[in-house]
Amino acid sequence: MTAAANNAQWCDLVCGTHGAQTRFDDDAWTSRTPTPPGYPDAVTLVPDVSVPDLLTRIDTSVGCSIKDSFASLDMAAYGFRMLFDAQWIVRRATAVPPSSDDARWEVVQDEAGFAAWERAWAGNAGPPGVFRPVLLDHDAVTVLAAWVGGGVVGGAVLTRSSVVVGISNFFTRDSGAASWAGCLALAVTLFPRSTFVGYESGQRLVAARTHGFETVGPLRVWILED
Repeated sequence: MTAAANNAQWCDLVCGTHGAQTRFDDDAWTSRTPTPPGYPDAVTLVPDVSVPDLLTRIDTSVGCSIKDSFASLDMAAYGFRMLFDAQWIVRRATAVPPSSDDARWEVVQDEAGFAAWERAWAGNAGPPGVFRPVLLDHDAVTVLAAWVGGGVVGGAVLTRSSVVVGISNFFTRDSGAASWAGCLALAVTLFPRSTFVGYESGQRLVAARTHGFETVGPLRVWILED
């Protein structure tokens, strides 16, 4: 699945900035060393992965997580519990053009802007230091921030692959000021005629669907607990 491969690419970039020992195989992206908070130790790329083989490629200490990209694995038999279910989403180039919102959406260009973006993304309870400014140097990565006054009230990350543009880490901190509309308006300007992919669940999925996204399949994230 193209969306899963794009997401694995983004996971690889983030984990690489933390020195994780990652690799891509035909069936999965994996990290042999622990990954930063909120990022999986494996992303499956095909439905019929051999779980015993997959587990030999990752660090299986407590907290290990696996993104089951097709919701096709029985990880409970290996001591994992389901963390959440979600849906892969796609917004095709033929979708109705998005409108703007009340925030000022811009591309993050420097470390100061990036630091403001990460503080807004993490909020008061989120883990600090997950994202590092070196990500701005990657040609495939574009970080978007929504500003109201002097503060960041929303944002997202675009990850460009050969056939799609992934949208991840979308967030809003000021109800009504920043939305999918403004994010997509800038994304489409930056990457016209592109297909956008990602995943969402719950009310965030409902919001994405109202802005031209379609669901294309389930995914499931599993976590290993003590």
